[in-house]
Amino acid sequence: CFVQGLVTSGYIILLSRVGERVAADMRKTLFASLLRQDVAFFDANKTGQLVNRLTADIQEFKSSFKLVISQGLRSITQTVGCFVSLYIISPKLTGLTVVVLPCLVGAGALFGSFLRKLSRLAQDQVAKATGVADEALGNVRTVKAFAMEERELQGLSSGARVFEYLALVPTIPLSGGGRIPSNSLTGRVDFMNISFSYPTRPGHQILTRFNLTLPPSKTVAIVGESGGGKSTVASLLERFYDPTSGIVMLDGLDIRTLDLSWLRGQVIGFINQEPVLFGSSIMDNIRFGKPEATDAEVINAAKQANAHLFITGFPDGYNTVVGERGATLSGGQKQRIAIARALIKNPCILVLDEATSALDAESERVVQEALDRATSGRTVLIIAHRLSTIQGADLICVMSNGCIVEVK
Repeated sequence: CFVQGLVTSGYIILLSRVGERVAADMRKTLFASLLRQDVAFFDANKTGQLVNRLTADIQEFKSSFKLVISQGLRSITQTVGCFVSLYIISPKLTGLTVVVLPCLVGAGALFGSFLRKLSRLAQDQVAKATGVADEALGNVRTVKAFAMEERELQGLSSGARVFEYLALVPTIPLSGGGRIPSNSLTGRVDFMNISFSYPTRPGHQILTRFNLTLPPSKTVAIVGESGGGKSTVASLLERFYDPTSGIVMLDGLDIRTLDLSWLRGQVIGFINQEPVLFGSSIMDNIRFGKPEATDAEVINAAKQANAHLFITGFPDGYNTVVGERGATLSGGQKQRIAIARALIKNPCILVLDEATSALDAESERVVQEALDRATSGRTVLIIAHRLSTIQGADLICVMSNGCIVEVK
């Protein structure tokens, strides 16, 4: 009994370690698979549901893995032993068992299939509930401002899954394609006869026969009413989406033929209205734009972005932890760190999507000074409403109903 206990304990420990390793590898693989998906994929799936698959589903898989292996080996051993014993006692009865056993196995398989469907439905409900909770808690001020607490709680109740995402192949590959040598890259961008509808709203045309040229080292501003497609132009340049028809070209080459990681990582700097910072240090947040950057490069980028002065005013300087989504910083401070993050990779093209629209007058002035410095010598696309943001542009394009209607 003592030996059997030792063997059993060792077996359980081994299974636990194997299960932990398999679960960890699967979580890493699934996370990498999700990061490779297109922006359209994240438009159609809630963050909470995706996180649920990385946590609850992986945990469920780990438990099932250990159970199946341990019970499976035990059942196989017992079955073999029973057949041997039965054959010794009565060969005829053994033959009858061989006939009956497949029927029992078939019935068990059908019952198991039914249970798997029920389990999947239960997991779907958990994922939906997690998604609703994630949105409600992440936007709690909005929920409370509209007194929608009760509605979010009804949302909670109506609310192979891991392998489903592992098998997904992004329609826009992150790597592969050509690169333009840096010494010959001019930064000319051409939008040629572009039509576009978002994948989640295929019947709603955002851009219709849209044409625009961004000359090298010039600043082009796009203005127009909300919902007119201005930000969509920036998203197509970043290749968050591909146009339904038409071509976006960089230096005369279709951007679909260029390496996407190179395009986003080295060529285009993107600054939008709501800068997202990570819950780490200021140094790490700026270095996110160029992971191999030295401390000196980080500091230089911060100086260009008018951020060095306020950063050094903190007790921990560049090692100051900004909190989740940069909660400990003001809007203007977050925006300047986002500008530094974009500038540290020295992009040839700079995209500013409503970069100052959420700031007060004083913060806008400081940030605008940083942007004026950042745009010098680069091809710049500005999406804006405020006159102060676009008054220095070389070309101002008025957009309406998905196309350019006037150029100034």
